[in-house]
Amino acid sequence: MPTSVIIVDDFLDNAQALRDAALRLDYPDVRGAFPGRNSAQRIELQGLDQQVSRLVGEPVVPMPPSQAHGKFRLALAGDQGRAKVHVDTAHWSGILYLSRPEDCRGGTEFFRHRPTNTERAPISDAESRAMGHPSAKQLINEIISRDTVDDSKWDLTMRVPMRFNRLVLLRPWLWHTAGEAFGDSLHNGRLVYLMFFASARQQPSFNP
Repeated sequence: MPTSVIIVDDFLDNAQALRDAALRLDYPDVRGAFPGRNSAQRIELQGLDQQVSRLVGEPVVPMPPSQAHGKFRLALAGDQGRAKVHVDTAHWSGILYLSRPEDCRGGTEFFRHRPTNTERAPISDAESRAMGHPSAKQLINEIISRDTVDDSKWDLTMRVPMRFNRLVLLRPWLWHTAGEAFGDSLHNGRLVYLMFFASARQQPSFNP
């Protein structure tokens, strides 16, 4: 049976120390596809790969540095992006919530795509061909480019509420969003630690 989402509360023994470290980093105003910005620096958590491997039941390793693995993401109320619902390039994605308990709201959101009646992207060309498209990559790009910000094309199926020191591990091919952004500063905004893992068994990671 495939596992799609794993939720772990009180993941770190001292999450406040990681939050304090995040508050000392730089968050350049470089806007990407999604609301918010990433830290310029990365912080490597000792033993993280082994802990996540144990949780997901298979060996994983960090995605290459071009990914945002090990960075923090800050999203404030009013931040704008070009995209909303999306998938990730990885084998597993992880989000560790680091906003203060009194600030937490919203959470990671998962969706069903109405036109295709799917809760995830196709993960093979064979699956895509059964849906009438020659390749998975082409279909994913078509759906995302056309429907990513069109709320009428998506039904919310689940929200994992934000909670300080809660880890959410998810399959990156699930249609999902970061959820609500909030606050007006680094201290009270939506702050998370990002994780993107590849399989250590040399099988290809999801690469839409």
